Amino acid sequence: MNLTSNEPFWLIKNGLLESYPSIKTDMDTDILVVSAGITGSLMAHKCMSNNYRTMVIDRRDVANGSTSATTSMLQYEIDVPLFKLTQRIGKSAAEANYWACYNAIDTLHDIVKSIGSDCGFKKKESLYFAASEADVADLKTEFSARQACGLPVTWLSAEDIQKKYKLKQTFGGILSKQGGSLDAFKLTHDLLKYNAARGLDIFDKTEIVSVEQSANGVTINTNYGCSISAKKIIYCNGYESTELIADNFVKLLSTYAIIGEQQDDDQPYLNDTLFWNTAEPYLYMRTTDDNRVLIGGEDEDFVNPDKRDALLHEKSIMLKTKLNTLLPHYKFRTDFAWAGTFGETKDGLPYIGEHPDFKHSYFVLGFGGNGITFSVIGAAVISDMLAGKTHPLQSYFKFRR
Repeated sequence: MNLTSNEPFWLIKNGLLESYPSIKTDMDTDILVVSAGITGSLMAHKCMSNNYRTMVIDRRDVANGSTSATTSMLQYEIDVPLFKLTQRIGKSAAEANYWACYNAIDTLHDIVKSIGSDCGFKKKESLYFAASEADVADLKTEFSARQACGLPVTWLSAEDIQKKYKLKQTFGGILSKQGGSLDAFKLTHDLLKYNAARGLDIFDKTEIVSVEQSANGVTINTNYGCSISAKKIIYCNGYESTELIADNFVKLLSTYAIIGEQQDDDQPYLNDTLFWNTAEPYLYMRTTDDNRVLIGGEDEDFVNPDKRDALLHEKSIMLKTKLNTLLPHYKFRTDFAWAGTFGETKDGLPYIGEHPDFKHSYFVLGFGGNGITFSVIGAAVISDMLAGKTHPLQSYFKFRR
């Protein structure tokens, strides 16, 4: 599946950071991680930390799938608001998932520091604001739910938001103390390079042709005629998992993003905060570590890559218009524009764990706007499952729930 249009900012900005070979001989390993994106690199890092012989393969170059197109907004907020998630899965379960995402941002920060990555990780606040007057009541209900479970939040009026951020056309919002941003493309490369030095095997442009299951594990056959035998296989292939799993478990969407030219100053009124709103589909915005503004949204149902990409020019104009409405004083000139494919689930939660149709296999599929934080959680869940333990959140992430 073609997951991005042809000009994701991070891919152009970073270029070819590292190059890995395709597989050339039959091999065996303890753990085979499928996909060398941000999710696969975090999973491989966890497996290496637990002293498993680990291998990563990817059908593309490293990080050239969805990771090259992500906006890398690190949010603890799940796509389904806390008060609505509570109605679906219960108060304690909903709060546990929100807190897990909250803590995952700090865990990711610790990982970045431990490997010495210069991926531009920055802790930020997050402003979730009402896109219309009609949205204020639900947003205040959400504020009360977060406040009741101890999440550090503050209510800002429209006047507060305009004064603090110069944003117009808002109707109040929730300011959260936890959030962050980074360059996920760079972090993926840094994680893989760090672990390659510790013995991680990495093969790109290596595609699975078939999978054979046995009593002791799995053997995958590749497009080069080589095989890999593994005790366990962990699929971290995101939206491409729909090619593998027959269940109708995720709805694929196309999303669009633009990034402006670099500004001369550090945009202090915007630089320390992530922004997103209550519109459907929602709009999201942040600055980059090189003083640009990124804005995205305008989601559409995914049909195919050609239809998605054909809308890029039109969507770019719409995003710039919305930015001009929010920040009428801002001198924005589009420098990069791209489209990507992502997914949403019925409850906003990921699919992590075993699937009944696949033996000796696990999945880490962190769908949604906070997919990176779900990937951090997913690595911990699978780590426990490999060790024969039960993670406290794994029941909420299971297939066919």
